[in-house]
Amino acid sequence: MKRIIFSLFILLCARWCSAQSTHDILLGGGLDLLKTDNKELFKKTQVGVEANYFVVRHFSVGAGGEIWSTGQKSSFVMGVRWYANENIFVRFRGLIGANDAAIGGGYAWALNKALRAEAMGDYYLSSQKFGIRAGLSYVIRR
Repeated sequence: MKRIIFSLFILLCARWCSAQSTHDILLGGGLDLLKTDNKELFKKTQVGVEANYFVVRHFSVGAGGEIWSTGQKSSFVMGVRWYANENIFVRFRGLIGANDAAIGGGYAWALNKALRAEAMGDYYLSSQKFGIRAGLSYVIRR
């Protein structure tokens, strides 16, 4: 009996979450909350914006930009995301301009049918830094 109730609960939650589908577009932005090269809080900031196109339900390709308050001022970003389920994703991004690449993962909370809060961590391969980022994203259904 517990399995049946649990199964029904999961099905209802999956219906309520209404995740992204093939050909949807995800627009997002985020701010680094913590990065290993930050010596003081809010002394250096990094902001990113991106658009992701879902080629298939669990895989998207994206492009965007990164802006730094000090040092490297901007960078063009291209990347991919793979969603393990409706919330957990792994991503790889190339930062053209900063000559770096980042691999990371994150979690997305559905706030409503279109708006999501995201938290993610990235390891920058060339500079060997780690960052934690928070942001918002909006799903455009197609």
